[in-house]
Amino acid sequence: MITSSAFKNRKFALLGLARSGLAAARSLSAGGAEILAWDNDENARAKVADIATIADPLDADLSGYDGIVVSPGVPINRHPIAQKAKQQGIPLIGDIELFAIARADLPPHRVVGITGTNGKSTTTALVHHLLKSAALPVRMGGNIGLPILSQAPLPAGGVYVLELSSYQIDITHSLACDAAALINLSPDHLDRYDGYEAYTRSKARLFGMQTAKQHSVFGNGDEDTLRIYNEVRERRGAGVVHLADPAAISGQQDWPSLQGPHNLQNIAIAIGLVEALGLTEAQWRPAMRSFKGLAHRMEVVAERNGVLFVNDSKATNAASTAPALAAYPRVHWIVGGLAKSDNLDECVPNFDHVVKAYTIGEAGPLFTKLLSPHMPVESSEMMGAAVHSAAAQAKAGDVIMLSPACASFDQFKDFEARGDAFKAIVEAL
Repeated sequence: MITSSAFKNRKFALLGLARSGLAAARSLSAGGAEILAWDNDENARAKVADIATIADPLDADLSGYDGIVVSPGVPINRHPIAQKAKQQGIPLIGDIELFAIARADLPPHRVVGITGTNGKSTTTALVHHLLKSAALPVRMGGNIGLPILSQAPLPAGGVYVLELSSYQIDITHSLACDAAALINLSPDHLDRYDGYEAYTRSKARLFGMQTAKQHSVFGNGDEDTLRIYNEVRERRGAGVVHLADPAAISGQQDWPSLQGPHNLQNIAIAIGLVEALGLTEAQWRPAMRSFKGLAHRMEVVAERNGVLFVNDSKATNAASTAPALAAYPRVHWIVGGLAKSDNLDECVPNFDHVVKAYTIGEAGPLFTKLLSPHMPVESSEMMGAAVHSAAAQAKAGDVIMLSPACASFDQFKDFEARGDAFKAIVEAL
């Protein structure tokens, strides 16, 4: 694991002991810290009972504590732990901040941080793949894969590639990324913020933690990202602040797992980041073809009778579904779940790519009403019915795509379970 002598003889309270919280507890304990920990799940508490005092930080005396480590899942905009931290003058931090503190004890390395509303995971995985293909020691973590603190430290010259959600950035204060990126911005997670502007400011904090000579890369697909790009460029200069240019990228048709205009933006961001770290086109270009992509993100599941089946279950809002529809000319679109909004406005420009829509889940009736004036719609209700009906109607050259534009919680425990269900149904055909 990654730990640090900076933790020795310091006191931390932990709230939330899922993957990142558990990794933080173990890292702090190994570094010699005294820890108090709590999770509402008794099984989670049992996992740290040998290294921590088990007590709820809300009820404990935290005088003399150096930090309260909260899980990204704790809504600090309304959870009483935030008020307690403020009253006692104790910083609220997360596992990424602990990693930032531990960096001084690690062999010489660099850090890449990637944020944005959509495309973070694909871009992070792509940067990791390109660096690994160039024979650099590399680790991937943050909001993707294993918690970064649970992974072995890299040797000298290594690169840590971190996907960072706004929740993680909110509780990070000193992570100076050698190269950082903001892919895009659109309304999301607004239950955690005092409006959309507060959400965009959360993302922008990543660049405020950088030093003057560290590189920043920005997407150019929306006004809010461009606004932050201009602010950072004015503050730090054009030499290290870069605007990605998807139009300058050639060869996308040869990269099977990176199709669609949204992936062209992700590619441009990834290239900007790896080139900021010193990679050349001769290094990154051959690696593009071998990138396999991520499960549930424009994942090609199978081909049957000339029909392609694509699992894009990770598309939990209309903004992330829109580019998926744009990626293929003839789409049988499986859409629905637990709606995050009462419209599909971002998808409208790509409605002409939809051969037919198959609505499912709680949002089914609403989406049937919204889509019926624009395309043929079938009210399928359940995933299995939608897949079987689409498979019976699709012709060679068509794509059957699950891209729900919704959360999964009406019928599935998470987007992974939803995507796995889609894949199982396809495999059974």
